[in-house]
Amino acid sequence: MRKFTLLLLAAALLGACANSEQSKYQTTTQETIDALTTSASFDMPKVPVPSFPDKTFNVKDYGADPTGIELATPAIQKAIDECTAAGGGTVIIPAGLYITGPITMKSNVRLYTEPNSFILFSHDLDLYEIYDEWFEGIPTKRCTSPINARGAENIAITGHGTFNGNGDWWRPLKKSKMTENQWKKHLKEKGGIVENNIWYPDSGSVLAQTYCVDQNVPVITDDALWIKVKSFLRPVMLHFVDCKQILLEGVTFENSPAWNLHPMCCENLILRNVNVRNPWYSQNGDGVDIESCKNVVIADCSFDVGDDAICMKSGKDKPGRDRGIPTENVVVDNCVVYHGHGGFVCGSEMSGGIKNVEVRNNLYIGTDVGLRFKSTRGRGGVVENIYINGVNMVNIPNEGLLFDLFYGGKGAGEETEEELAARMNAEAPEVSEETPAFRNIVIENVTGTNIKRAIYFNGLPEMKIQNVTLRNITINGKEGAIFRQTDGLIIDNVNITAEQGEPWVLAPTVENVTKK
Repeated sequence: MRKFTLLLLAAALLGACANSEQSKYQTTTQETIDALTTSASFDMPKVPVPSFPDKTFNVKDYGADPTGIELATPAIQKAIDECTAAGGGTVIIPAGLYITGPITMKSNVRLYTEPNSFILFSHDLDLYEIYDEWFEGIPTKRCTSPINARGAENIAITGHGTFNGNGDWWRPLKKSKMTENQWKKHLKEKGGIVENNIWYPDSGSVLAQTYCVDQNVPVITDDALWIKVKSFLRPVMLHFVDCKQILLEGVTFENSPAWNLHPMCCENLILRNVNVRNPWYSQNGDGVDIESCKNVVIADCSFDVGDDAICMKSGKDKPGRDRGIPTENVVVDNCVVYHGHGGFVCGSEMSGGIKNVEVRNNLYIGTDVGLRFKSTRGRGGVVENIYINGVNMVNIPNEGLLFDLFYGGKGAGEETEEELAARMNAEAPEVSEETPAFRNIVIENVTGTNIKRAIYFNGLPEMKIQNVTLRNITINGKEGAIFRQTDGLIIDNVNITAEQGEPWVLAPTVENVTKK
């Protein structure tokens, strides 16, 4: 009996040691995620947390140089490849500076970064192949993403390290965004070309602008020309496509060439305790863009970026509608945004639909807009069943809450009144599959102070913003709340103060308003 008891004790101790070893590499538990998902305002499916065999593969054992002199790509990739071939485990990046080209994640691999590990992606264009991809919601060509995966399952990037995309070598830069000394330093370090007070990395980047008819996607059919404009094909920093059971935890992603984190058509995705940073001036420097994904948890993360921070997307116009995969079942909890064009954003590429999203306990400090819903004619798609509960915001230079169905592709506050008026005054088309719809949205327990304009609803006359509930909201704005083209608005305990003008403006195009 005593021998059996000792065996049980030994087994328990071994199990405890194994659990302790695993928790060193990953702290997010299934219990933690279940607590976040079961309290959602809709029927949220269970989101499984990735788990891995107790095997380790240290990149230094494969020859990775921790001094940043030699390129570490072959060693890191070999460690990942051998880990997945062995049935999975943990690839360890120890403390040090590693210069690398793109790395590809594989199934059943956890990439763990030790404290004081810094992974810097080279700006050498020769390391990045051009391939068929989607960007800004439509098919095009882009350079290989620094961190990429396709069709992988049960993958994670965890730990304490920093991944830096070296984006300043890729992104065009406006002189107006810099001080004189910063501008001179950038030109001295990066070289490149300046046209119309905009810096470009090379002549190919300038040339590509002339082929863009829709935002940042050039229309090119000649393979040789694609190669010539390669520097313009800025990759997103992390791009996972058709992947399942993903965990990003603890690490920092910063200075991306374009969007920072871009999971597309993925399922069961967890972001927890992740820091996402881009310079405030970074062109297309989004934080995370969840595109056509389902079953997503974003919790305890911080964002300080150059474009939209936490953004839901699902493709653009006909290509997005043809794909037909919505973003659905998303919980965003306890996140902080320090800078961005919007704190939480739906759109503008939402042609496949966005539904069942809950945002709670968020703080936005100095974002251009607080809560931002945007689209335009031609998109199609439906945004519905959105629940926002417990958002605090301060120092917002534009709207605290914005519904803009006449979005023109520019940042908040950058478009002229004449440009907006031209679109708003255009003849309203018949409702069709190209008509975007926003409906069934509840926004409650929101506070805001030092906001330029408290609330602005600007729906389409042919498809008004429908069935929005505003409850327990207090916003102190320089300007008040304006509602246009809205149907089925419930206003319950909403307090708006305006330093100038009327605190409330309900246009004649607003129907079926209930005030409590």
